[in-house]
Amino acid sequence: MLISKTYKIFIAGHSGMVGSAIKRSLIKKGYTNLICPSKKELNLLNFLEVENWFRNNNPDIVILAAAKVGGIFSNSEYPADFILENLKIQNNVIENSWKFNVKRFLFLGSSCIYPKLAPQPLKEEYLLTGSLEKTNESYATAKIAGIKLCSALKTQYGFDAISLMPTNLYGKGDNYHPSNSHVLPSMMRKFYEAKIKGLSKVNCWGSGLPKREFLFVDDLAEAAIFTIENISIDNEILYDEKNNYCGILNVGVGLDISIKELAKMISSIIDYHGEIVWDLSKPDGTPRKLLDISKLKHLGWVAKTSLKKGIKLTLHNYIEELRTKSIRV
Repeated sequence: MLISKTYKIFIAGHSGMVGSAIKRSLIKKGYTNLICPSKKELNLLNFLEVENWFRNNNPDIVILAAAKVGGIFSNSEYPADFILENLKIQNNVIENSWKFNVKRFLFLGSSCIYPKLAPQPLKEEYLLTGSLEKTNESYATAKIAGIKLCSALKTQYGFDAISLMPTNLYGKGDNYHPSNSHVLPSMMRKFYEAKIKGLSKVNCWGSGLPKREFLFVDDLAEAAIFTIENISIDNEILYDEKNNYCGILNVGVGLDISIKELAKMISSIIDYHGEIVWDLSKPDGTPRKLLDISKLKHLGWVAKTSLKKGIKLTLHNYIEELRTKSIRV
């Protein structure tokens, strides 16, 4: 299907880190008809509001980047919130996209959908082959439901939907909350504050031994647009060996790093020289999480931003946010 630059594109979650990156990239590529309602204009948790909005606006393409997200602490403390809110958002947007004949739908999931102890690197076909990591089970379960809903609608009704599974994301617009954020932005805030305040040590969660893969959010945005523009739901790479439609594509860089190495890299970039203390009373999460990116690579897309460059760009944006918002550190 050819995509017109004048198609009406609804970015659900346009104000978040992922949605805003996709919006920036679409504008840069010349797309002129982006629909980005505010939370006051459209409550994605309310089915009737979403239904009426679709009826009145009739978008051609929908990108679902809206979600309730957080790190290990918030996922562990608020599991009901994570599964309820994400299920509601997904069901409302996906069902109405199908109901109102959206031409192409893109669902953004997460690498946490894969089993905790699945072989590495994680292939798309490992979905539902084992138990999930307990610390983010609710969020992962919701995301799996979204993938399966898209797949079922494609199988039964021909709904044009593809699901992208990005690895750990970071970049402009991230959440830097000291306890509710993901590991990279949380570390960035800790080390930057420690440098500004002259602290002699920084406490980090867990052992530092788990390994993670990190993708710059602007690279994910490029992958999302590449998928919309170039990949058909009829491509055999989106099917399993039994010819069942799965519609999943992993998005990552194909390299991982230990949390200890990440801490050293961030502290070095920030120029912090104090001690790094590891709190073994805090959970580590999944031991390793590296995506197999061979399918998307075969289709013609690879990430461009190195981890060190991405952290430097993110640090610049973080400092700018502190300056413009007068956030105390």
